[in-house]
Amino acid sequence: MANNDNESTERKIYLKDLHQWVPVSKTDFDDYYRDINTYRRRQQEHGRCICPANKRYLCDMDCGCCPFHKGGDKLSLDYMVTDEDGNEKSWLDDVADDAPSIQSVLEDRELLNALHARLDELDSDGRLICEFIMQGCPERAAAEKLGLSRNTYTYRRDKLLALLREALRDYI
Repeated sequence: MANNDNESTERKIYLKDLHQWVPVSKTDFDDYYRDINTYRRRQQEHGRCICPANKRYLCDMDCGCCPFHKGGDKLSLDYMVTDEDGNEKSWLDDVADDAPSIQSVLEDRELLNALHARLDELDSDGRLICEFIMQGCPERAAAEKLGLSRNTYTYRRDKLLALLREALRDYI
């Protein structure tokens, strides 16, 4: 039985962690390197990958620790652009001023961490009530899932939200 030309040529894949070459079929070879080659070509288009052809087998798409990685077409904060009137200005002038400040991002993170800590302290029914609220589940359906009347569910939900509001009052 004659071998297909695709199968007769032996291909090898280099396993970086094991430091060894493994023989594979052409199909497996192509499947293994398809994403790597696509990623590497994209990096080369932007001037970030200067990997020589004889070292391509080492590519694992982790450019942060690759010796053949360079800055490419990233812009400096000092980069100047020319507008339609011929005036030079910093490209930062086009960045929206309503971007959140670092302080507000850190405050939000602190609030979120405190909320997660409080949610971890809740009993199972309290967690389920919070999940139903986040999912937008109607009161009646949530009450049925918990085996409660609608009035009992709304009472427990309101009590839970008041408890969370009180616990997080320093953040809100």
